[in-house]
Amino acid sequence: MNGEYGSSGEPSEEQHWIDPEIIRPYVVTRGRTAPVHGRFNLISMALAVGPPPGPDAGLDPEHHSILRLCREPKSVAEIAAHLNLPAGTIRVLLGDLFDRELVSAQEPQSEMDMRDMKMYRAVLDGLRSL
Repeated sequence: MNGEYGSSGEPSEEQHWIDPEIIRPYVVTRGRTAPVHGRFNLISMALAVGPPPGPDAGLDPEHHSILRLCREPKSVAEIAAHLNLPAGTIRVLLGDLFDRELVSAQEPQSEMDMRDMKMYRAVLDGLRSL
């Protein structure tokens, strides 16, 4: 054996610190943890604008996947769930697309708008109708 694996054929203790669930998002975002522009909250809505870019656009496969999903408005949380990537990773990738003007983003309404009693009544009425 070459020292990387124990006698049972399992990775040795030194190899257990590498977690593919952490490495992949880090590689996809090239180590970035926040988008350059925009906040992209979990409930921010993204929509692809314009024609889909060609394969020579310099985008990663994940960018193209986001653009396909966002032909109809999707929240950051929905995109993350569809692509099985952390929301933070999606936020960074959406920032890339936003910078290239390939997606538009709608941020959630401010707290001032959330105090509108009409909205709360509409929500209660909707819940009651279920």
